[in-house]
Amino acid sequence: MKFPTPLLSGTLIKRYKRFLADIRLETGEEITAHCANSGSMLGLKDEGSPVYITKVPEEAKRKLRYDWQFIEDIHNGNKWVGINTSWPNNLVEEALIKKHIPELIAYTNFKREMKYGLQNSRIDFYLSGGSLPPCYLEIKNVTLKIENTAQFPDAVTARGKKHLEELTHMVSEGFRSIVLYVVQRQDCTRFEVASHIDSAYAATAQQAKEKGVEFLCYSCDINKEGITLGKPLPLT
Repeated sequence: MKFPTPLLSGTLIKRYKRFLADIRLETGEEITAHCANSGSMLGLKDEGSPVYITKVPEEAKRKLRYDWQFIEDIHNGNKWVGINTSWPNNLVEEALIKKHIPELIAYTNFKREMKYGLQNSRIDFYLSGGSLPPCYLEIKNVTLKIENTAQFPDAVTARGKKHLEELTHMVSEGFRSIVLYVVQRQDCTRFEVASHIDSAYAATAQQAKEKGVEFLCYSCDINKEGITLGKPLPLT
């Protein structure tokens, strides 16, 4: 996925009200950018951290004229981390079209944001066609790193637990269900569920796995021009 406009460098002043971030540009100008991330962003909101933003195209009718895209993780060697949670689903869609996910290559069709389940949920992708059972694919954005391990979630997530329960139900109905964790960074060698942060999510994930829900994880390749789905990471 290519960025719509070139990246601009700046320094984080503060992130607040979840969706707002004050940033000082290299020119000294202070701006407010949209933070497309409702999560805790644990370890990724320190004042003074280098950040990268894009300017919203002039034709877009937006109050905030900048989008926050990346931060340098000052706790892990200033490696770049994507904070925009709108990217993972788009990256997966691009990878599905280009047949870059081996576990899903057999499917010929997909739909996004389809209603399903027992709790009025929406699935990120519904895959069909080919010889395999139709598949419900849930995408989770991952930014937290502890040592060399990507971890999810970075805060208690009742919504994430609900998704696992819905996917488990779909397996019982004869469908295929998958959780795909998209790690928006390049410096991790494996993935694990953060049981120390949300023990209920971890327990539900283990139950889902035992009942047939599949779990995948992919890192991302990041550069100044864009971001793409990268290599698979082992789950532990």
